[in-house]
Amino acid sequence: MRLKAPAVWALVLTGVASFMAALDNLVVTTALPAIREDLGGKLEDLEWTVNAYTLTFAVLLMFGSALGDRFGRRRLFIVGLSIFTAASAAAALSPGIDELIAARAVQGVGAAIMMPLTLTLLTAAVPAARRGMALGIYGAVTGLAVASGPLIGGSLTEHISWQWIFWLNVPIGLALIPLARLRLAESTAPDSRLDVPGTLLISGGLFGIVYALVNANSDGWTSAPVLTGLIVGSALVAAFIRHGIRHPNPMLPMRLFRNRGFLGINLASLLMFLGMFGSIFLLAQFLQGVAGYSPTEAGLRMLPWTGMPMIVAPIAGILSDRIGGRPVVAAGLAFQALGLGWFAMILSADVSYAAQLPALVLSGIGMALYFAPAANVLMSTVAPADQGRASGTNNALREVGGALGVAVLASVFSAQGGYESPQAFTDGTIPALWIGAVAVALAAGLALLLPGRAKTREQGLPGPEAVAPAKVPAAG
Repeated sequence: MRLKAPAVWALVLTGVASFMAALDNLVVTTALPAIREDLGGKLEDLEWTVNAYTLTFAVLLMFGSALGDRFGRRRLFIVGLSIFTAASAAAALSPGIDELIAARAVQGVGAAIMMPLTLTLLTAAVPAARRGMALGIYGAVTGLAVASGPLIGGSLTEHISWQWIFWLNVPIGLALIPLARLRLAESTAPDSRLDVPGTLLISGGLFGIVYALVNANSDGWTSAPVLTGLIVGSALVAAFIRHGIRHPNPMLPMRLFRNRGFLGINLASLLMFLGMFGSIFLLAQFLQGVAGYSPTEAGLRMLPWTGMPMIVAPIAGILSDRIGGRPVVAAGLAFQALGLGWFAMILSADVSYAAQLPALVLSGIGMALYFAPAANVLMSTVAPADQGRASGTNNALREVGGALGVAVLASVFSAQGGYESPQAFTDGTIPALWIGAVAVALAAGLALLLPGRAKTREQGLPGPEAVAPAKVPAAG
């Protein structure tokens, strides 16, 4: 049975849109040295060029999904796509680092509205009998964006200019907007509700904490702005948790975290992205500023890490079906931790690429073993009615982990080293990588505590093999 034209159009349009949003998570990493040279700015400014996107994307993701359910998924998909495209043009035209950071934040808003609705629109357009194939293609496209992000960013930066990592989105977005209007069907969820207070609480809280971590070394840990960010941010996060307990229909019901498996896989995901994303932020710059590679060469040399999931993920999926997701996820996180630890042990100002290659391969295998079964492990911890919120929560926490990872590891880097010389950069990167390795090792320990398949079935929840790939639908 072949896909009919409406389903094919839905797959193409949502796949390309998700590729753009996922690409912008990593495409900027290999362009950071060129951006710093062109626009100036300190380490904190480079952090915000990454975190402004990931943070707004994370905190508004579930709210964006709920907006689509309330006001029309196709309509809001086009709104999000339009915001993302316009913000990409603004980023390319930015005359200074502050304007670039602002444009990146608006990009994240557009992605947060657009990205969760891609899966909802695709699922509605594809018949149930062919949905697995369509979601598999969709997942492969997103994985390709993650794998190719550093390479695409490096190639455009070296051969044209760093602005083209953003200009690339503009013609694609302009082509998708009218096609989405003509080829996608409109749908809504009449009973959906918007949790505006919850969105404001978590947005303000996470911004305050990340702001404090990013600026701690330049302003001092006891400075008024840093202390204010930590105290107010923590208070707002605590208020968000209380809101999730007491509100009748919150964006994130805290009752879900009573399940040991749900709590464990989400904490493991946050720690995994904290260690991985923060390390990639520094290593992408190390390959250029210290090892002396061009942006394209640096992107190519990152492929054993970022591209490995494309090769190993099918094997990880088979293993997960046979022995369960818990041991595969735990093994993947352990490999990732070993890879980061290996990097920290061998890194020096004159380290060869051959010495780095085993660490890159280990990290790539670990990433692949984690990603393939993690969604099914997550879904097996909740009842079917909560799977939408569960998936949205996990995606949001991954992005939050990435933002925290850049902030925390860069803070360690700036306390121990800096950009003054290759040796100073190396001196700052090594302890930061150890912190990343420890974070991912903790995630591996949490994964070992997840309930097995037998325990899952005793709790009356669907086993991993019975659950569809993770979606990011409505937040209720």
